[in-house]
Amino acid sequence: MHLCGPDDLPRLAALCARYHEETGIDLSDDQRHGALAPLLEGSPLGAAYIAGPKTAPIGYLIVSFGWSIERGGMVGTLNELWVRPSVRNRGLGSEILLSVSKALSSVGLKALQLEVDRKDEASQRLFARARFELRDRFALMTREA
Repeated sequence: MHLCGPDDLPRLAALCARYHEETGIDLSDDQRHGALAPLLEGSPLGAAYIAGPKTAPIGYLIVSFGWSIERGGMVGTLNELWVRPSVRNRGLGSEILLSVSKALSSVGLKALQLEVDRKDEASQRLFARARFELRDRFALMTREA
């Protein structure tokens, strides 16, 4: 795992494009680059990590940062996690989640949260193995700006 910098933009954007294609997220390459570039240039609002060798990455993770009174400080929201289909079901997703969680907790992160499709049982099992818990009492609500 390594924290991405500006030089990683082409590699990370290609991985994101594969995830977006797989999940039906409709973004142009320009939109994707525009969303990723600030993170790679050091924005304090998020971070991107590539897993695996730089020349042949196996996946990536993007987290954004916010604040929670309930949690007592900084929280991260897992924005995207993707592992190449050819290496799935080997524990790599769990390893990526645990590695990033440990690294971020060492710099003050109080909790890591995510959004998961209620029908995506495979992803729910992955996140449960990494000690994420469903919060039945709460529902994510969104308003477009």
